[in-house]
Amino acid sequence: MAHLDLTSSKHQIRRWRFLDLVSLIFFAAIVLFFLLVLTPFGDSIAISGSQAIVTSATGATRRHHLIALIDAGRNLTVPPCSADAVDYMPCEDPNRNRLLSRDMNFYRERHCPVPEERQLCLIPPPDGYNIPIQWPASLYKIWHENMPYNKLADRKGHQGWMKKEGPHFIFPGGGTMFPDGAVKYIEQLEHYIPISGGVLRTVLDMGCGVASFGGYLLAEDLLTLSFAPRDSHKSQIQFALERGIPAFVLMLGTRRLPFPAFSFDLIHCSRCLIPFTAYNATYFMEVDRLLRPGGYLVISGPPVQWHGLKKEWQDLQAVAKALCYESVVVDKNTAIWKKPVDDSCLEAQNEHGLKLCHKSDDPSSAWYVKLKKCVSRPSSVNGKLAVGEIPKWPLRLTKTPSRAGLIKNGNDGFETDTRLWERRVSYYKKTLNLKLGTEAVRNVMDMNAYFGGFAAALISDPVWVMNVVPQNKQLTLGVIFDRGLIGVYHDWCEPFSSYPRTYDFIHMCSVESLIQDSVTRKNRCNVVDVMVEIDRLLRPEGTVVIRDSPEMIKRIDHVARSLRWESTIHDTEPESNRNEQVLVATKILWTLPSSSH
Repeated sequence: MAHLDLTSSKHQIRRWRFLDLVSLIFFAAIVLFFLLVLTPFGDSIAISGSQAIVTSATGATRRHHLIALIDAGRNLTVPPCSADAVDYMPCEDPNRNRLLSRDMNFYRERHCPVPEERQLCLIPPPDGYNIPIQWPASLYKIWHENMPYNKLADRKGHQGWMKKEGPHFIFPGGGTMFPDGAVKYIEQLEHYIPISGGVLRTVLDMGCGVASFGGYLLAEDLLTLSFAPRDSHKSQIQFALERGIPAFVLMLGTRRLPFPAFSFDLIHCSRCLIPFTAYNATYFMEVDRLLRPGGYLVISGPPVQWHGLKKEWQDLQAVAKALCYESVVVDKNTAIWKKPVDDSCLEAQNEHGLKLCHKSDDPSSAWYVKLKKCVSRPSSVNGKLAVGEIPKWPLRLTKTPSRAGLIKNGNDGFETDTRLWERRVSYYKKTLNLKLGTEAVRNVMDMNAYFGGFAAALISDPVWVMNVVPQNKQLTLGVIFDRGLIGVYHDWCEPFSSYPRTYDFIHMCSVESLIQDSVTRKNRCNVVDVMVEIDRLLRPEGTVVIRDSPEMIKRIDHVARSLRWESTIHDTEPESNRNEQVLVATKILWTLPSSSH
């Protein structure tokens, strides 16, 4: 009988059991892997884990985690801000700014939080929010619940500013210095200023209230950029933008205003209360920097022939005379001056103590540049700039401005840019079925405007365009103003100076070029922050169009979904030879749950 090796048999059984266990674990791991990768269950686990990481973190760490996860393509949703943030402007936050110096109204200028302190959340609409009334009806009435602030109506209703009527705010078109209405006031100005006929086009209205002056100048083909600070008259600029009138939150304080030199054909102040002669007439010199040679300055209200302000009125006249301004008329409490077309008088005045800016000073440099106590020379910008020398509107829209020639290949670039955007906008309208050209779109922003070709291609549409020239790129904004359009300098690593929900349509090209350091080419901030800021500015049901490389568009599409946008990706027009795609996104209307109020 053969001998059986039972010990060896037992070892073999154990070995097989061990191998079976290893195989089971291996196959289970494979199944789990496919479950996580190929099914929604895996996504939900990843999201839950990501949310847990974000929730457990605090402050800057939490913000950093959330940005990293969204930028990595995780299917996360940016959380909503609290209900009291419906009108939040990060750089004009009164809670922060009230702690700053009052000198020269420094505390009412832009003061942005550092990135680590910025809220990474979506601004909710107020209770009862309605999709805004369309232009041109919005010039006369808006929904009360979209900005339910009665202070201006209560205080200024008797002057024709605005009044509450049922579910609406009504705008009769009046102002403090023109209670009978802006139309009659403009007719009076036209006795002394060539309002019609195309001689003038770009207007700056300082301390504009609800911007009725600028709104009614549109009928004369004058494009007015109205500004006022965020102050005790809550939301005056928000009212203006809700009406569809070009407006911007801004304060003339310690810095140059964010516009190039010699850009506005007409500058208007109706009881704006700017102390023009204070601080050695620094504020008057800033207005002079912005006014085009041969342009007009209108000051209506104090101190013009105002009771108790005789000295201030004398000082104002003396400064205007020192700057060689021609007094056109003084009619009751309204004074009109015309600026000289060249430097010759200024050079003579310089012998009598008037300080001219050094020839090395760039008068068009205006992003966080301190006000200067000197007069900018028109001769510091070569070319034809004066009213009467530049073409009349609308010819100036398409004729290459002389300032374009100061930029390398600028003349050819201007013509190329104009033709390029005519073709692209035509494609956008016909193929992408955008709302451009309809009454659904009124307030438009181009975040990377260059020469303003996109805005020029929309000139026949019932829109106005805020042309933004990033401060880290070529400063082409002067060309934009020369062609009769408007805009501002800005840094897209900071929030924009406007209220939430103020634009119907936002357009952007080459996202990373907006946030790159011009020297190192490294990103100075994150794309997610820029997109969250776009969401703050965009109205519900508004449209975002972004043109960029396929890689960047894919990345942005992930971010768009985190913002609750509905997005689609499209090819560019057939004539385009660039490796680009176009993302079209719509911001949906959402509200906070009732428990959040």
